Amino acid sequence: MTDDDSSSSQEKTWLGKLANAFSGEPQSRDELAGTLRAAYENKIIDHDALEIIEGALHVSDQQVREIMIPRSQMVVIQHDASLEDILKLVIDSSHSRFPVIGDNADDITGILLAKELLPLVLTGRENFDMAKVVRPATIIPESKRLNVLLREFREQRYHMAIVVDEYGGIAGLITIEDILEEIVGDIEDETDEDEGAMIRPQSDKTYLVDALTPIEDFNEYFDTGISDEDFDTIGGIIVQAFGRMPKVDESVRVDNFLFRVAEGDSRQVKLLEMSIAN
Repeated sequence: MTDDDSSSSQEKTWLGKLANAFSGEPQSRDELAGTLRAAYENKIIDHDALEIIEGALHVSDQQVREIMIPRSQMVVIQHDASLEDILKLVIDSSHSRFPVIGDNADDITGILLAKELLPLVLTGRENFDMAKVVRPATIIPESKRLNVLLREFREQRYHMAIVVDEYGGIAGLITIEDILEEIVGDIEDETDEDEGAMIRPQSDKTYLVDALTPIEDFNEYFDTGISDEDFDTIGGIIVQAFGRMPKVDESVRVDNFLFRVAEGDSRQVKLLEMSIAN
């Protein structure tokens, strides 16, 4: 190769790198995020579109364990429960699907769809047979990626999966709605609690508190004086108290209140169960 050929080759390589640097095409996930933000700032896409795209990208990095409903919050039906007990549970919970468990708490015998109970209104309750209405349960590991599970939900047309840990024990459950909410935000329906009720009494000393409750409103409700100098919402106070993003079921004390994270994910705390400490 002559000096001229070598010089020409180096020039092409340099020009190629220069072209890539100014091509405008993102070369990494961070660059793609920056491009999306720039598109929003330039009014090419609106805020809703930006959040959906960012949510979809985030889901591809998450595993089931990060957003699943933990075992302690699962609403389950015993395989030998009476129809009256099942109907009461369905009405009280307002859920549409229920894991059915055997004598062993880790023995999932199937999934019961609430709609399968509707024909009993016409045919009579004496015709109820759990074995005839329960459907096979889909079992998945905690480590399964959310984007893979979402594809399986769509392709195989099921809406709930039971999550097991590395030892085969029940760790929780996840639904297709849980994944979609990671992408588009909370999906409310007519059975959800009124969003206007940010603080909901559960007993004399126990409350459900929306993490977005303004500290000013919290202080007024409980006649207390939590500072709102650094944060505007009670969720911000809780994250500060932990010093990190807490996981579901973790608890922390703030002033005279004990807060347990009832709902949340890797990005935010959503709902708190609060009790007044003695």
